[in-house]
Amino acid sequence: MADLKVGVIGCGGHAQSHFTMIKNEPRMTLVAIAETDDDRLQKAQTNHRPQFAFTDFRQMLDQIDLDLVYVVTMPGHLLPIVLECLGRNLHTSIEKSPGMVPEETRQMMTAARQSKGKAIVSVNRRYKPEVLAVRRLLQKRGGAVQVAANYHKPPSGLRHPGRWAVAPPEIICDAIHHVDLLRWMAGQAPTEAARAIELYAHSWQGDREGTPRYNAIITFDNGCRGTIMSHYGVGYRVQTAEVHTEDMSAYLDLTGQPEITLYLEGKRCETPLDLDAVGGADFNETRHFTDCILNDTMPWSSLEDLVYTMDLCQAIENGHQGPLH
Repeated sequence: MADLKVGVIGCGGHAQSHFTMIKNEPRMTLVAIAETDDDRLQKAQTNHRPQFAFTDFRQMLDQIDLDLVYVVTMPGHLLPIVLECLGRNLHTSIEKSPGMVPEETRQMMTAARQSKGKAIVSVNRRYKPEVLAVRRLLQKRGGAVQVAANYHKPPSGLRHPGRWAVAPPEIICDAIHHVDLLRWMAGQAPTEAARAIELYAHSWQGDREGTPRYNAIITFDNGCRGTIMSHYGVGYRVQTAEVHTEDMSAYLDLTGQPEITLYLEGKRCETPLDLDAVGGADFNETRHFTDCILNDTMPWSSLEDLVYTMDLCQAIENGHQGPLH
């Protein structure tokens, strides 16, 4: 099978996991990178050995024949780059969050509809094999009844002056991971996330800079209920979730390597999760996107779907109370 020729735009910290997944995907070849920072560009050349390197992403797109581009920049820089890639009919992987506000996501979605390239948003919690295996068990039992997520970190530097021209709220540019995870775990169809129809949210700032707090209760379109608590300024980075359905509960610690505690019919289940049934222990978003490109199928975390996650994040930021329209 022919390799997909890959380019990466943005070689900072978030790009490193993408470089690893590209390297481990036998159907992909890293051909080119683009990065405006000279030190990051040199480091990426040394560590990942692309054939070509550029300081201007448009020069890369003009000069190199690519099939697929990973856009791994800060949210404030994504929109024009993503629109350019999709306008050139390139398959495009988009770092979360897909824009600063939902309207930017909608602009990307419109471009994707007009493009011959496919687009995926890198909400990588959806693609963790342990998450997929728990989700499969939930759906075999009729789907989740309740889902909950905790996303906590020390004080945020995300709104530090100069980092972005306009700083997005943390619930959009960071805790979006677990807002999206709630939608994904609440979904009852194998490839679809649930949509929020009602929300009661509280959003407020702590006394110190970079310490926003969020609490929300969500009703999804399939009747599942969800809660999220996300506080910045706490003692440690902690990311956990729990899901419940008839005679089943699962507790997920996603702070580091995923750890799952599963209970079935009132007893702790000691049988390992069946990761082979969901693609294996090394399944990830890059393998999924490669499958979608080669088989002409829609990615699970498409821009069409991530609009709903962005809308929900914005509603939580706004402290929405009541039905969502």
